[in-house]
Amino acid sequence: MFSRAISAGRPAATRALRSTVTPSNLRAFSVTCRASSGGHGPPPPGLFGPGGKAGEVPGIAEQSTGIERLQYLGDAEGIQIFDTAPLDSSRIGTKKDPILVPSPSAERLVGCTGSPADSHDVLWFPLMKDHQHRCLECGSVYQMDFYGEEHHDEHHH
Repeated sequence: MFSRAISAGRPAATRALRSTVTPSNLRAFSVTCRASSGGHGPPPPGLFGPGGKAGEVPGIAEQSTGIERLQYLGDAEGIQIFDTAPLDSSRIGTKKDPILVPSPSAERLVGCTGSPADSHDVLWFPLMKDHQHRCLECGSVYQMDFYGEEHHDEHHH
């Protein structure tokens, strides 16, 4: 669709450039078409709502998409999509015995409220696989308990 829009606008852009721009100040503009698997393999999951009906204000069930829709559908079925259970705050984690944070991803955002719970304001920090992190307020040490696929996120880097 994008390439059709570009090709439809190309003649007008060419006419406009010829009349106002000299060759010394032209810059190249190039695009590539979206990569496609050519119909091989399963299609990506469709996490799109049906949209709003004419004359009605759509709610979350009709207009949510992506992760928000996944969470909404899980809640509707009684399935907890995201782990929202609090971490162990009955003790302070140490370098030898850190607080373990389960994660399917190689990086996770963690919030520490101290030990006992709520003994200081929430301090947020990124926790990386194979690295420990110490809370700057209470000194508790956290370490990721990684259970995801080993090289699942490499294509994002």
